[in-house]
Amino acid sequence: MKPQLIAIDGPVAVGKSSVGSLLAKRLGYIFFDTGMIYRAFTWKVLKSGISTEDEQRLCQLANTTKFDFISSKEGRLAFLVDGEDISAKLLSPEIEELVPLIAKVAGVRQAMVSEQRKLAQRGKVVMAGRDIGTVVLPWAELKIFLTASTEERARRRYEELLKRGQNSSLEAVLADLKKRDKMDIHRPISPLKPAEDAIIIDTENISLQQVVDKIYDLAVNL
Repeated sequence: MKPQLIAIDGPVAVGKSSVGSLLAKRLGYIFFDTGMIYRAFTWKVLKSGISTEDEQRLCQLANTTKFDFISSKEGRLAFLVDGEDISAKLLSPEIEELVPLIAKVAGVRQAMVSEQRKLAQRGKVVMAGRDIGTVVLPWAELKIFLTASTEERARRRYEELLKRGQNSSLEAVLADLKKRDKMDIHRPISPLKPAEDAIIIDTENISLQQVVDKIYDLAVNL
């Protein structure tokens, strides 16, 4: 029996989304990148004009916003906020900049975790994020934690930004990743760390397909 829930955690730009989407497609599962729900909520915050420092109003908004997810034939999910598909709007630099500030608010995280767990109830889900194995789905049958050096992750993110047509420098990307890592690791709510029973995979010197193969073998031989 293959696991119904697979958790993939790790720091920014370690390849969670790429690995998770390919793995889910190979298994015939749904792939859910939890970072996108935080981006979707950040989009709603921007639209609402609420300050990122107004935690009370942020929490109220998080608990009154309706999220929905519709899977496509490719196994990807369309993100609906209050009935509007905003999937194409989630990678903007403005959202990128504000996501860490909003995601660290305890009440916001609680609301997002609730939405993530609702999706997991469908079963056959590969879920990627930074606290899936430790907080969101501690009961997941297979937990993976991906790692790579900050420098390697910065290179990957830099190349990703170039493909999107966004101007940046490798130095700026590296500095941003270091800042994000510090925030994720040291935040008081759901800090980034491997679950005690997670399998750690260093992706530094192996290909994307090799990482997917490793996890697939673990899943089918669990």
